[in-house]
Amino acid sequence: MEFESIHKIKRPDKTHKAGSSEQTGFPSPATHYLESTIDLNLILTRNRDATFFIRIQGDGWREHMICNRDVLIIDRSLPATAGKLAVIVKDGDFTVARIAKDSFEDSDTVLWGVVTYIIHAV
Repeated sequence: MEFESIHKIKRPDKTHKAGSSEQTGFPSPATHYLESTIDLNLILTRNRDATFFIRIQGDGWREHMICNRDVLIIDRSLPATAGKLAVIVKDGDFTVARIAKDSFEDSDTVLWGVVTYIIHAV
C-alpha cells in the first residue's frame, strides 16, 4: 500500500456566468433557473493553502475504510485530535493512522496532516 500521488489544490476558473443568452428573439423561460456549478474545493476544504489530495494505491488501510484508488483530503493546519485519522511520518515513511492520546511521544513519529474526507469511487 502506497500513496500514488499527492497534489495541491488548484484554484478553479471562474468562467461560468449564469444569466440570459446573447440571442435575439423570445428569451427562454428557463433562463432564471440557471445555477452556478458546484465547487467541491469550497465545500470540502477549510484552509486551501494547507490542503492536499492523496490518492491511495493498495488495500492496506481497509480497517480505516480506505480502499484502493480512494482520495484522501488532508488538512495540514488542523491540530492532532485523539480519534481522528491522520497521515503521519514514522521512521521516514508516510502512513495513515488513528491519532491516540500519546501518538507523538515517539521522536520518530511526526504528524503530516489530518484526514478530513475520504472520497470513494462507486
